Parts: sequence; C-alpha cells; structure tokens
Amino acid sequence: MLIYICLADVPLLGHPDKGLRRRMQPMDRTLFAIPHAIPMISLLGAADANLRIIEEAFPSLLITVRGNEIFFSGDLEEGARLEALINELLVVIRSGLTLTGEQVLRSIAMLQSVPQEHPAEVLSLNIVSNRGRSIRPKTANQKHYVDAIDEHTITFGIGPAGTGKTYLAMAKAVSALQAKTVNRIILTRPAVEAGEHLGFLPGTLSEKIDPYLRPLFDALHDMIDPDSIPRLMQSGVIEVAPLAYMRGRTLNDAFIILDEAQNTSPEQMKMFLTRLGFGSTMVVTGDVTQIDLPHGQKSGLNVIRDILDEVDDIAFIDLTSHDVVRHSLVGEIVDAYGKFEEARANSAPRQLRPSN
Repeated sequence: MLIYICLADVPLLGHPDKGLRRRMQPMDRTLFAIPHAIPMISLLGAADANLRIIEEAFPSLLITVRGNEIFFSGDLEEGARLEALINELLVVIRSGLTLTGEQVLRSIAMLQSVPQEHPAEVLSLNIVSNRGRSIRPKTANQKHYVDAIDEHTITFGIGPAGTGKTYLAMAKAVSALQAKTVNRIILTRPAVEAGEHLGFLPGTLSEKIDPYLRPLFDALHDMIDPDSIPRLMQSGVIEVAPLAYMRGRTLNDAFIILDEAQNTSPEQMKMFLTRLGFGSTMVVTGDVTQIDLPHGQKSGLNVIRDILDEVDDIAFIDLTSHDVVRHSLVGEIVDAYGKFEEARANSAPRQLRPSN
C-alpha cells in the first residue's frame, strides 16, 4: 500500500529557489511541474535519451511525462531521490550547459553514493576554458581534488589510470597562470620506461626526453592555444623537464606538477618536495598499482603518506575506479585487476618464522 504525505505547492528540496514545484494528485501519483522557461527536451534529452537513463536508475518508480509535467508513482524514498535528481539537473541546465547522458549518469551516481552532495556544483564548476571547450570535474571526488589544490600548498592525487589526476592538475596550473597567481608552470616526471627498454635514443636532449613527457604536452595542448606553447616554453613561462633536472633548484611563484610519481625513489621524492619556494603550489600525481621501477626498489609515493600525513598544508586525495572518466570499460578493468591482485595476495602461502 502506498502512503503519501500531501505537500501542496511546496518547493522541492535541494534548490528551493529554482521554481520547481510538486503537488498531490487525486490518484496515487506525485506531479513535478517543470518551469515553462526550461524546454523539456533540454531535460529529457533527444528522443528521451536522458529520461530512459532515469527510468533505468529508478526501476521501482513508474515515471510518465505529459507536457511540462513529470508524474511518478511508487516508493516514497525513491521518489525523494528522483526529486533531488531533477532539481540538480535543472541547476545544470540553468548554468548554460547542455545536459548529456553522461552528466545524468554521474549525477545519479553522486546522489547514490553521497546523498548530501550536489552534483550541479560539481558538473558546473569551470576550471579553465579554451577554444569553446571547458574543463570541469566530473565526479565528487574530482571536485574534492580540485578544492584541495586551491586550499593546500602541496596536494597528492593518488589513483588509477583515467581518473583525471594529471589533467585536472594541469587545468588548475593553466588557470593559476591566467589569473597571474603564479608566473610559470613547471611540469616534470621521472624518465622511467614502462616495462620496456628502448636503449639509447638519438637526437638532442629535448628529443630524447620528449617521449617521456608527451602525456604532459598532450594535456597542455587541450588547454592552451598550440601556437602559443613554443613561445611560452622559450620564454620559460612553461617548462617541461625530467625530474633529474630539478636537483639544486628553488622554485618560487610557480605551479609545479610531478606526474607518474609512483616511479620516483624515496630520495627523488624528498629532493622534489624540497624544491618548493615561496608563492608556489605543488601537485604530485601517481598510481601505486603501476610502478615501473626495477624489482625490489621502493616507490617514493608508497611511503610518502606515512611520512607527511600529519604535516599541515598537505593534502592526500584518493581517487578510485568510480572516478574514471575514460571509457566505462577502464573502470571495470581497474576493478578486475584490483580483485585479482587481492585474491592472489590472499592465496599466497605465508612464510613461517624459523624455529629457534
């Protein structure tokens, strides 16, 4: 039996000032009236694509649409979640964004995992724009990562491939440069090969290290006009260099990113962190499951949390497979590898202490 609390002409939760209202119907249905200023196609998507996603996410509700009105019947708690979701999606639309199926899916995931989170605040946060393209966080964890960079001098972004660790850090660096809060961007990573030995590479120093630093260049090209990058690099405003060339320097008024930090030794990590100068921000990114160091050599990223966990003005943000923003299969691959490694660790024979 369905029990309803009659709320006549009461604003919805979440964003009460947005004009979305609900009232009780004579039958066992609840009605949401969407403001006429918002075209229904912007909410429901072309050919009702967004509506199909919502229906799949709320299987216990019967959802129907008539004009600018959305009806549902079913579980009250699920109805409240649907109400919160519609509110968030309307805020996204009002911010000027085109609502996509991916944004609907991510909004649903955020509300399911952290009901207190406001997906609209995450999805509408613009870090930097270039050539009509805006770079924004896509998950609640990514927003926490971006906020941590704003609030701390040193931030560690640790997580699997595809979680936006380097990309978002690069976007914050470009944003800081455009806002003139720093005078230059310094990008670095250890020159460690991923399980292959390429031998001696021909060419100049720049040509030798280019393959190792290519991922940083790729991200940079998405955020800055490619024609201006050579000029910025020649003037020293943007510097891309291997980690070995950081020794002996003091980096003032700079936004410094260390990428692939899992491939640093503890000594290299200490060397890098002590390059910090006045007015600078550091972001260290890495994936502790993809260490390419020689067998038996410790990773500086694996031990740094134990060393610096209680130091003020340093943040550690852990990203997971739920924050993967590449193809959906990438998240599943990350989870599958995690389960495999855990099962292998649990099945490994334990070494017994030798008896005296």
